[in-house]
Amino acid sequence: MSTDKGETEGAQLVSAFCVAVLNDGSTVKVQDSLLSNFTSTLDTASLAWIDFTVSVLEKEGTAAATALGFSSSLVRTLLTNRYSGYEDLETELGLMLPAVRVEKLDVDIHPLLILIRKGLVVTLHTEKVIRLLKFSKYADVFMRKVNPNLLWNDKLTVLLTRIIDENNEKNFEGLRTIEDQSDEIGKFMIDPTMPKGQVIGQEIYKMKHALITYLSTLWASLDVIHSLRYGDAETMSDDRRLLQRIGMLGDDVNRQIALSEHMSEVMASGLEVLQTIYNNQLQMLNNRFTLVATWLAVLAAAVMVPNTLATVFGTAAFESVPAGLVILILILSTLLSAFSVYLVLKIKGWLPRIEGG
Repeated sequence: MSTDKGETEGAQLVSAFCVAVLNDGSTVKVQDSLLSNFTSTLDTASLAWIDFTVSVLEKEGTAAATALGFSSSLVRTLLTNRYSGYEDLETELGLMLPAVRVEKLDVDIHPLLILIRKGLVVTLHTEKVIRLLKFSKYADVFMRKVNPNLLWNDKLTVLLTRIIDENNEKNFEGLRTIEDQSDEIGKFMIDPTMPKGQVIGQEIYKMKHALITYLSTLWASLDVIHSLRYGDAETMSDDRRLLQRIGMLGDDVNRQIALSEHMSEVMASGLEVLQTIYNNQLQMLNNRFTLVATWLAVLAAAVMVPNTLATVFGTAAFESVPAGLVILILILSTLLSAFSVYLVLKIKGWLPRIEGG
C-alpha cells in the first residue's frame, strides 16, 4: 500500500484500532494512536477494519483518510450533508450515517463516516460517538468467520452490513429513552401537588421535538441503506443473498419508524387526555376561588345595610328607641340583605358550581 509519508505521520489520532484478516487466514488486532503503525498490517491483509476516534472530524479525518489512500475530498464532501450522505467514486465509497445520543429529551446527532475501498473499511467519528466498542471486542472472531473464498467486494459487504447494524441498534435505543421521559412527564402532569406553570408546555415541546428529530435520523439512515441496496456501487456485492442482508437493515429501520410514528400517535392522544385532566383541575380550583369571592361579596353586601342602620340608630334622634328593638332590626336587616343578594345572584346565574367534588 503506497501512502504519502508526511500525511501518514501527520495523522495523529485520539485513538484507533485495526482488526484484519491476513493473507494466511490469521487475524490480528492492533491498537495505537499513530496511523503509520497500521501500514504493515494493511499491506498483508485481505480484509481490514480500522476505527478512528478524532477530535476534529473534517481536519483529522481528512488527513487519516488521505493517508489510507482515499480521495482528499471524500470526507469533506460527506460532511456537507446534514444527517446522512452517500458518495460513490467507483473505486471507493463514502457513507455518512447519523449516530444518535438521547439523554432525557436532548437528542444529539453526530456523524459516523464509513469509507470503503478494496480490502478496507474505515469508520471515522469523534469522541462523542461510542457505539462500535461492543463489536470491536469480537470483530476478529466475526472476520475470521467470513468465507475466505468470497469475492473481495462480497467480504466488504458482509463487514459493512454488520457495522451499520451495530450503529442502527444503538440508534434504536434512543426511542426507549424518549418513551421513558414521556412517561415521567405524564406522572408530573397528573400530580396535582406539583407546581406546573409554564413547565408543562416546555416539556411537551421538548418531547415532541425529540421525537421529530429522532424520526429524521431514522429516515436519513434509511436513505443511506436504500442507496447501498440500489446504488450498484462497484465496491458492494452483487450477490442476491448479501443484498438481502442490506434489505433487512432497511426493514429494521422501517419497523423503528413505524414504532416511532405509533408512539407519536399514542403520545398525542395521551397528552390530550392528560391536558384535559390538568385543565379540569385548574377549572375546579378556579371555581373554588370564584365561589369564595362570591360569598365574600354576599357577606359584604349583607353587612352594608345593617352597618348603615347602626350608624343611623347611633345618632341623638334615635336615643329613645329601645336597644332590643335596634338589635332585632339589625339582625333582620342582615338576614334580609344577605338573602336578597343571594337570590339576585342565583337568578342571574352568577353563582359558580363546583364540579367533580
